[in-house]
Amino acid sequence: METEQQFRQVMTECRTLFASKLHDYGAAWRIMRPSSVTDQIFIKANRIRSIETKGVALVDEGIRPEFIGIVNYAIVGLIQLELGFAEVGDDMSADDALAAYDRWAEASLNLMLRKNHDYDEAWRGMRVSSYTDLILMKIFRTKQIESLSGATLVSEGIDANYMDMMNYAVFGLIKLTFGDDEPETKEATEVAGR
Repeated sequence: METEQQFRQVMTECRTLFASKLHDYGAAWRIMRPSSVTDQIFIKANRIRSIETKGVALVDEGIRPEFIGIVNYAIVGLIQLELGFAEVGDDMSADDALAAYDRWAEASLNLMLRKNHDYDEAWRGMRVSSYTDLILMKIFRTKQIESLSGATLVSEGIDANYMDMMNYAVFGLIKLTFGDDEPETKEATEVAGR
């Protein structure tokens, strides 16, 4: 299966969960400021790293749900950057939220395809744990940009960092779904299947 097909299949799983949560909670996430979204992604990436390092999870959820959460929160972050946060929350219909989700998912896919062309699928030779570290690095970069109120000298903006976090999480999900992981992360990958 080609990368684009794998990306789309993984994103379908992420979108399905996003839509289910929209049904249950509405768009309550609309009240979150982007910095809070960044912190939520941090919590998920930090938990993945903890599981990878310890080789065991005491809560019966593995790595997969956390990568899915990173994908979905990255899209929430992109929507919040675009629209601003709401003062009351849940100011967006499910249809509008899903349309925005689909637009950002497609934009991230297109970015990934362009980068994948230039880097010749180098991500396939990386370990899942490296995606985790790269996501954490992007989070710390994002926090620094947020501290600077976006006034960077040469760096891409927060939106580019959210898209990169999302794409690294998708790469992790592709490897966990379709195999092709390095033996070094085998234990963590087994934990991911829970």
